[in-house]
Amino acid sequence: MISIELARTLYATGDAAHDFDHVLRVTALAVHIAQAEGADLEIVRTAALLHDIGLDNGREGHEEAAAERARGILAGQPPEKVEAVAQAIRSHRFRAGPTPQTLEARCLFDADKLDAIGAIGVARVFAYGGAAGQRLWAEVPEGYDEHSASSEHTSVHEFVVKLAKIKDRLTTETGRHIGQERHDFMTAFFARLETEVKGQA
Repeated sequence: MISIELARTLYATGDAAHDFDHVLRVTALAVHIAQAEGADLEIVRTAALLHDIGLDNGREGHEEAAAERARGILAGQPPEKVEAVAQAIRSHRFRAGPTPQTLEARCLFDADKLDAIGAIGVARVFAYGGAAGQRLWAEVPEGYDEHSASSEHTSVHEFVVKLAKIKDRLTTETGRHIGQERHDFMTAFFARLETEVKGQA
Protein backbone atom coordinates (compact mmCIF):
# COMPACT_ATOMS: atom_id res chain seq x y z
CA MET A 1 0.00 0.00 0.00
CA ILE A 2 2.98 2.30 0.56
CA SER A 3 6.73 2.13 -0.06
CA ILE A 4 9.51 2.74 2.44
CA GLU A 5 10.77 5.55 0.22
CA LEU A 6 7.42 7.37 0.34
CA ALA A 7 7.04 6.75 4.06
CA ARG A 8 10.46 8.27 4.71
CA THR A 9 9.38 11.55 3.10
CA LEU A 10 6.46 11.83 5.54
CA TYR A 11 8.66 12.12 8.61
CA ALA A 12 10.51 15.15 9.85
CA THR A 13 13.88 14.51 11.49
CA GLY A 14 13.13 13.16 14.94
CA ASP A 15 15.24 12.62 18.03
CA ALA A 16 17.29 9.42 18.29
CA ALA A 17 14.47 7.64 20.12
CA HIS A 18 11.74 8.54 17.60
CA ASP A 19 13.49 8.80 14.24
CA PHE A 20 12.83 6.89 11.02
CA ASP A 21 15.17 4.13 12.20
CA HIS A 22 12.56 3.46 14.90
CA VAL A 23 9.88 3.24 12.21
CA LEU A 24 11.96 0.75 10.23
CA ARG A 25 12.64 -1.40 13.30
CA VAL A 26 8.96 -1.43 14.24
CA THR A 27 8.00 -2.30 10.66
CA ALA A 28 10.40 -5.24 10.48
CA LEU A 29 9.27 -6.55 13.86
CA ALA A 30 5.56 -6.02 13.11
CA VAL A 31 5.91 -7.99 9.87
CA HIS A 32 7.76 -10.77 11.73
CA ILE A 33 4.98 -10.96 14.33
CA ALA A 34 2.27 -10.77 11.65
CA GLN A 35 3.81 -13.67 9.74
CA ALA A 36 3.94 -15.79 12.89
CA GLU A 37 0.40 -14.85 13.95
CA GLY A 38 -1.27 -15.08 10.53
CA ALA A 39 -2.20 -11.39 10.24
CA ASP A 40 -2.68 -9.40 7.03
CA LEU A 41 0.90 -8.40 6.16
CA GLU A 42 -0.07 -5.49 3.90
CA ILE A 43 -2.16 -3.82 6.60
CA VAL A 44 0.44 -4.41 9.33
CA ARG A 45 3.34 -3.18 7.21
CA THR A 46 1.48 -0.06 6.07
CA ALA A 47 0.29 0.78 9.58
CA ALA A 48 3.82 0.33 10.94
CA LEU A 49 5.33 2.60 8.30
CA LEU A 50 2.77 5.33 9.07
CA HIS A 51 2.25 4.89 12.82
CA ASP A 52 4.27 7.94 13.94
CA ILE A 53 3.52 10.45 11.17
CA GLY A 54 1.51 12.48 13.67
CA LEU A 55 4.57 13.31 15.82
CA ASP A 56 5.21 16.61 14.01
CA ASN A 57 2.82 18.32 16.45
CA GLY A 58 4.11 16.58 19.58
CA ARG A 59 3.53 13.23 21.25
CA GLU A 60 0.14 14.02 22.82
CA GLY A 61 -2.61 12.77 20.54
CA HIS A 62 -0.18 11.85 17.77
CA GLU A 63 -1.93 8.51 17.25
CA GLU A 64 -5.17 10.26 16.23
CA ALA A 65 -3.29 12.71 14.00
CA ALA A 66 -1.37 9.86 12.36
CA ALA A 67 -4.53 7.83 11.72
CA GLU A 68 -6.19 10.82 10.07
CA ARG A 69 -3.14 11.58 7.92
CA ALA A 70 -2.93 7.91 6.92
CA ARG A 71 -6.53 8.02 5.65
CA GLY A 72 -5.61 10.91 3.38
CA ILE A 73 -2.36 9.35 2.16
CA LEU A 74 -4.11 6.06 1.36
CA ALA A 75 -7.16 7.63 -0.30
CA GLY A 76 -8.11 5.58 -3.35
CA GLN A 77 -7.07 2.28 -1.76
CA PRO A 78 -9.75 -0.24 -0.71
CA PRO A 79 -11.71 1.55 2.06
CA GLU A 80 -11.78 -1.47 4.38
CA LYS A 81 -7.97 -1.73 4.24
CA VAL A 82 -7.52 1.99 4.80
CA GLU A 83 -9.75 1.82 7.86
CA ALA A 84 -7.91 -1.25 9.16
CA VAL A 85 -4.62 0.64 8.87
CA ALA A 86 -6.08 3.71 10.60
CA GLN A 87 -7.52 1.63 13.46
CA ALA A 88 -4.17 -0.08 14.02
CA ILE A 89 -2.41 3.29 14.14
CA ARG A 90 -5.00 4.74 16.56
CA SER A 91 -4.39 1.98 19.08
CA HIS A 92 -0.58 1.75 19.08
CA ARG A 93 0.09 3.95 22.14
CA PHE A 94 1.02 2.53 25.57
CA ARG A 95 -0.38 5.37 27.68
CA ALA A 96 -3.25 6.54 25.47
CA GLY A 97 -5.66 5.56 22.75
CA PRO A 98 -8.04 2.63 22.50
CA THR A 99 -6.99 -0.96 23.22
CA PRO A 100 -5.95 -2.74 20.01
CA GLN A 101 -8.79 -5.01 18.90
CA THR A 102 -7.83 -6.52 15.55
CA LEU A 103 -4.95 -8.94 15.07
CA GLU A 104 -3.23 -6.41 12.82
CA ALA A 105 -3.53 -3.69 15.46
CA ARG A 106 -2.14 -6.07 18.07
CA CYS A 107 0.87 -6.87 15.86
CA LEU A 108 1.68 -3.16 15.50
CA PHE A 109 1.12 -2.48 19.21
CA ASP A 110 3.47 -5.28 20.23
CA ALA A 111 6.17 -4.31 17.74
CA ASP A 112 6.10 -0.66 18.85
CA LYS A 113 6.26 -1.66 22.52
CA LEU A 114 9.04 -4.20 21.93
CA ASP A 115 11.18 -1.42 20.44
CA ALA A 116 11.02 0.27 23.85
CA ILE A 117 12.57 -2.65 25.77
CA GLY A 118 15.61 -4.90 25.52
CA ALA A 119 18.98 -3.55 24.36
CA ILE A 120 17.39 -1.09 21.92
CA GLY A 121 15.00 0.06 24.65
CA VAL A 122 17.91 0.80 26.98
CA ALA A 123 19.67 2.74 24.22
CA ARG A 124 16.52 4.71 23.38
CA VAL A 125 15.62 5.64 26.95
CA PHE A 126 19.11 6.97 27.64
CA ALA A 127 19.22 8.81 24.30
CA TYR A 128 15.93 10.50 25.20
CA GLY A 129 17.10 11.25 28.74
CA GLY A 130 20.34 12.75 27.49
CA ALA A 131 18.52 14.97 25.01
CA ALA A 132 16.22 16.13 27.83
CA GLY A 133 19.18 16.92 30.11
CA GLN A 134 18.29 14.24 32.64
CA ARG A 135 20.80 12.82 35.12
CA LEU A 136 22.21 9.42 34.25
CA TRP A 137 20.87 7.81 37.42
CA ALA A 138 18.83 8.76 40.51
CA GLU A 139 17.18 6.78 43.28
CA VAL A 140 13.54 5.98 42.56
CA PRO A 141 11.38 6.61 45.66
CA GLU A 142 9.12 3.85 46.99
CA GLY A 143 5.69 4.08 45.38
CA TYR A 144 6.87 6.29 42.51
CA ASP A 145 4.54 6.06 39.52
CA GLU A 146 3.84 7.92 36.29
CA HIS A 147 1.64 10.41 38.15
CA SER A 148 4.38 11.35 40.63
CA ALA A 149 5.64 14.88 40.06
CA SER A 150 9.42 14.84 40.06
CA SER A 151 12.13 17.01 38.61
CA GLU A 152 14.41 14.01 39.12
CA HIS A 153 12.75 11.85 36.47
CA THR A 154 15.51 9.86 34.77
CA SER A 155 15.80 6.85 32.50
CA VAL A 156 15.72 4.70 35.64
CA HIS A 157 12.37 6.24 36.63
CA GLU A 158 11.06 5.54 33.12
CA PHE A 159 12.15 1.93 33.48
CA VAL A 160 10.15 1.64 36.73
CA VAL A 161 6.97 3.39 35.56
CA LYS A 162 6.78 2.12 31.98
CA LEU A 163 9.45 -0.15 30.54
CA ALA A 164 9.29 -2.81 33.25
CA LYS A 165 5.53 -3.12 32.67
CA ILE A 166 5.57 -3.53 28.91
CA LYS A 167 5.99 -7.31 28.74
CA ASP A 168 2.72 -7.78 30.64
CA ARG A 169 0.84 -5.58 28.17
CA LEU A 170 1.87 -7.45 25.01
CA THR A 171 -1.03 -8.98 23.13
CA THR A 172 0.30 -11.73 20.86
CA GLU A 173 2.02 -15.01 21.68
CA THR A 174 4.95 -14.08 19.43
CA GLY A 175 5.25 -10.65 21.02
CA ARG A 176 5.17 -12.09 24.55
CA HIS A 177 7.91 -14.58 23.69
CA ILE A 178 10.19 -11.86 22.32
CA GLY A 179 9.19 -9.55 25.13
CA GLN A 180 10.21 -11.91 27.93
CA GLU A 181 13.76 -12.20 26.61
CA ARG A 182 14.07 -8.45 26.10
CA HIS A 183 12.58 -7.79 29.54
CA ASP A 184 15.06 -10.10 31.23
CA PHE A 185 18.02 -8.42 29.52
CA MET A 186 16.78 -4.94 30.38
CA THR A 187 16.05 -5.81 34.01
CA ALA A 188 19.54 -7.27 34.42
CA PHE A 189 21.03 -4.12 32.88
CA PHE A 190 19.27 -1.74 35.28
CA ALA A 191 20.17 -3.95 38.27
CA ARG A 192 23.81 -3.92 37.17
CA LEU A 193 23.70 -0.16 36.59
CA GLU A 194 22.51 0.43 40.15
CA THR A 195 25.24 -1.82 41.53
CA GLU A 196 27.92 0.06 39.61
CA VAL A 197 26.52 3.51 40.41
CA LYS A 198 26.65 2.65 44.10
CA GLY A 199 30.25 1.46 43.76
CA GLN A 200 29.40 -2.10 44.74
CA ALA A 201 31.03 -3.74 41.71
